[in-house]
Amino acid sequence: MQKAPDLIICEHCDTVYRRRHLARGEVARCVNCGAVLERHQWLGIDAQFALIMAAAIVFVIANVSPIVTLGFSGMLADTTLWGAVIAMWNDGAQIVAALTALTLFFFPLVQITLFGWVLLFARRGERAPGFGMAMSTLVKVKPWSMIEVFMLGVLVAVVKAHTYFDVVPGAGVWAFGFLTLLITVFASHDPRNLWEQTKEVRR
Repeated sequence: MQKAPDLIICEHCDTVYRRRHLARGEVARCVNCGAVLERHQWLGIDAQFALIMAAAIVFVIANVSPIVTLGFSGMLADTTLWGAVIAMWNDGAQIVAALTALTLFFFPLVQITLFGWVLLFARRGERAPGFGMAMSTLVKVKPWSMIEVFMLGVLVAVVKAHTYFDVVPGAGVWAFGFLTLLITVFASHDPRNLWEQTKEVRR
């Protein structure tokens, strides 16, 4: 029996290409629409799993530790992400509070959980139960995780608040900064490659 060629299909215009090996840093693009077809995968599955576990630990620290401590006339006050969300909700900014909770907690949590789930099985070369749904959800959730936007806002707020208060960055903001770095690393990696690196296992 003749083996079927290794093909890749553009998800935007459905043009079919023959897959080829990509060198480090190389990106394959569709000649018709310019969409990214595939990136060189410089992280192995074990390395990805280690990073996602690190992201999970940092995510917990970021959400339970104070983001910033403000000092004024000998008095100190600090708050966590959820303290800020609750304060905004109580002040009548429910929409902003809800968006903050979604983009900084729930969507990143979904990303970390689903990545950890599929990678746990992918380390054995298997597809996790619900693999297709998990991969589809990751693609849809990815644009809504906006931790880097939050970090930019925090930096601007700290600079402005420093004019009136003694400002000390807390462990939470450092954790969010490290989490931003980890998410940036994952953003440079194409999770679709897991379809080729794993196989369906009947249970």
